[in-house]
Amino acid sequence: MAHCTVAEAEKILDKEFKVLDKGFVRLVDYLGSDERIIQAARVSYGDGTKTALQDEALIDYLMRQQHTSPFEQVVFTFHLKMPIFIARQWVRHRMARMNEISGRLSIMKEEFYVPDIKNIDPQKKDKLERALEPLEPEEAEKIQKEFKKEQKRSYEEYKDLIERGLAREIARINLPLSLYTEFYWQMDLNNLFRFLKLRLDIHAQLEMREYAKTILQIVKTVCPVATASFENIMLGSVAFNGEEIDALRKVLAGQSNPLTGKKLDRFLAKVKNGIQL
Repeated sequence: MAHCTVAEAEKILDKEFKVLDKGFVRLVDYLGSDERIIQAARVSYGDGTKTALQDEALIDYLMRQQHTSPFEQVVFTFHLKMPIFIARQWVRHRMARMNEISGRLSIMKEEFYVPDIKNIDPQKKDKLERALEPLEPEEAEKIQKEFKKEQKRSYEEYKDLIERGLAREIARINLPLSLYTEFYWQMDLNNLFRFLKLRLDIHAQLEMREYAKTILQIVKTVCPVATASFENIMLGSVAFNGEEIDALRKVLAGQSNPLTGKKLDRFLAKVKNGIQL
């Protein structure tokens, strides 16, 4: 098979998809498609499948059985712009290649992330996450103004240090984490699905989820069949441990659920809400 191209994907190459107030995701390039996954799988499975339905079934099978190498044949390159505090979470996904704008070589732009009023939330009590329940508008607006004021002050200080001849790599050190950065980021589809599984989860930071949602739509444009399989088998699934599987068998057999306390709460949350706990 020659180089794979996807008509709908060609239309969105280099198009900026806005995320947050000043960020974006841009698909720079892609290598492969659903066809490439099938082609790579057929090397292992002989002549393999011949129809679209059989191809979809094969991709589902690969996903269910965690035969990941055919998905690694598809590669995406993105140009991303995001606040530094999100970028530092992003690089925890180490199965990628990236090149970021340098604050040593460039003058950083005066671009900072300011949360929308509805996204300025209190901390959850006894939890690590924010509550995702907005503060009172008056208090949220006050905090938003404080963000902007401090960002403006820090950038004015940065510019002054640059003008006084201080080295850029030193002048930048007081700039806040809300400053926007940009980088090129390349990852294969298997690891990209794992990234999306984690970063689309309700426990991921809201701002991170917004980027993940946009990337999911782009990946879906390039590999619609594989993405549909991912959404059904990986994204929409939860894992049950041994005790929970045993409990599930007993409940289905009409017996009482042996789980109690927090174990029962986690089990019921998985069954009723599809939430991994």
